[in-house]
Amino acid sequence: MTDEDEIVVDARGHQCPAPTLMLQRAVRRAPAGAILRLLADDPLARIDAPHYAAQAGLDLLSVDEAGGLVIVRVGKP
Repeated sequence: MTDEDEIVVDARGHQCPAPTLMLQRAVRRAPAGAILRLLADDPLARIDAPHYAAQAGLDLLSVDEAGGLVIVRVGKP
């Protein structure tokens, strides 16, 4: 799967808990095996999104920060 195949959830400009809720909605719609990438500028997404992933049984692939942007990648089993 390439970056182009990932489902991007752009939550920039939204504050907690909206980025994680947006990711949750996208996960529900995504097929099994999908990779989702959350983009958020709320620093709390660095904590909330991985916590949600663990609770939901998702595969946490990465958590990165670049230029004030939090990027969380999860896989849906």
